Amino acid sequence: MKISLEYKKPGKLLNPGSGFLQGYSHTLNPYTGCSFACSYCYVRRMPVGLFRDQEWGTWVDIKSGAREQLLKELRNAKRKGPVTIFMSSSTDPYQPVEYKEKVTRSLLEAMTEEAEAQPDFLFVQTRSPLVTRDIDLFEKLRDKIRISVTIETDLDQVRKVFSPYAPPIQARLKALRELTEAGLPTQAAVAPVLPSSDKFPSLLKAATDRVCIDDYFMGDGSGGKRTKQLGLRSLYEGMGYEDWYHPEAYLQVVNAMGAVFAPEQLKISRDGFMPF
Repeated sequence: MKISLEYKKPGKLLNPGSGFLQGYSHTLNPYTGCSFACSYCYVRRMPVGLFRDQEWGTWVDIKSGAREQLLKELRNAKRKGPVTIFMSSSTDPYQPVEYKEKVTRSLLEAMTEEAEAQPDFLFVQTRSPLVTRDIDLFEKLRDKIRISVTIETDLDQVRKVFSPYAPPIQARLKALRELTEAGLPTQAAVAPVLPSSDKFPSLLKAATDRVCIDDYFMGDGSGGKRTKQLGLRSLYEGMGYEDWYHPEAYLQVVNAMGAVFAPEQLKISRDGFMPF
């Protein structure tokens, strides 16, 4: 799929945490748009996705001058109180364009080079194995960071139906394991819950000591209404997984994970994405 790229100077990088992420002082998105183009992405139904004359997933805006701007914004924000950042709320900070542009890495450099610009907590959310490139910077925030890798299923054939442009499951598992072995706080985000096998819990247990489980009905910020508008039921029906598209389907994953992870290692929806 050909991606349209544009460089834009953002008016602001740090935005107030709100709604599902109101536990954070700020959200931070290195890019606007996301070329992973996951079929279930709730951002498709938000203004940034709806009011652009291009299909979601076919365009990405690169935020230019981001490093210097973030330094200024962080200094100002830190003077006003604790700064807790969720990166990213409406894009993937390690989508393919990051290989070349390195906007995300430049933001991490800004956060780690000055004590007065270091956030009190940083949550990094991604589904890309590229995240391991920045282990050297994550280590500088070791006590103030959590890296969450989305792994919605252990079945790559399911991944190919719901998010064909996203990285393979095995590559994500390997990346998550590498981050954990580096001594960094990590988690697997089974978000949204997709059909999986009985092997899923043990695969995650080998890669991390914490799991967060979320679904469309809890996690899209509208009780599942945004996701319903995407017409995903047909994808489930086409694979014979109708029973998985249900508000209580996540409970079977919770029970399965509970047999492998301790209660304090198992988080549900918003609780798994909050600071510390």
